Amino acid sequence: MQAMIPRLALVVLLFSLLGGCATGPRILTDADPAVDVGAYGSFGFFEPLATDTAGYSTLLTARLKAATRRQLETRGYVYDEVNPNLLVNFNVNIVEKTEIRSSPSVTAGFGYYGYRHGMYGAWSGYPYDIESTNYRQGTLVIDVVDATRRTLVWQGVAEGRVTRKMSDNPASAVDAAVGQILASFPMHMAREPAPE
Repeated sequence: MQAMIPRLALVVLLFSLLGGCATGPRILTDADPAVDVGAYGSFGFFEPLATDTAGYSTLLTARLKAATRRQLETRGYVYDEVNPNLLVNFNVNIVEKTEIRSSPSVTAGFGYYGYRHGMYGAWSGYPYDIESTNYRQGTLVIDVVDATRRTLVWQGVAEGRVTRKMSDNPASAVDAAVGQILASFPMHMAREPAPE
């Protein structure tokens, strides 16, 4: 139970990243080329969702479902709890990473008092400052599955560095992340009934 609390905190930080980065997360999408996703008319959610591994529905799951429902309904799909054509699932993953940068030492090439500055530099083996930064890399995956065949037909992924910028408003961060992922999801094309 206590292990779930830190993971939940990391999930909140993930959505701070996804909604709060200045450049935004990296968005990747893929679809089954043999499937016309726009021909499906309705959607629902897997039970249980991958974000509910603790055996209960989390606040994160509720926010993901609400944001996804809004996005898909604006694209012409109908929410159906009983017999949907598509099922949506979510996955969140966070990993610890280290970034290492090296740059010439502040005093490299200038001598102790900086007297070389602008005149000449030191040899190539002169000291470099090494800086390491620990950060969290977050990934949100939205899977869209054909409910009858139980096969993946579309997937969207957001990846980026986790920051604390929007941790005070995780609902807004979730909305932004889901909106960016589903921005390229196909519109539902209502089919004309066949003439009799």
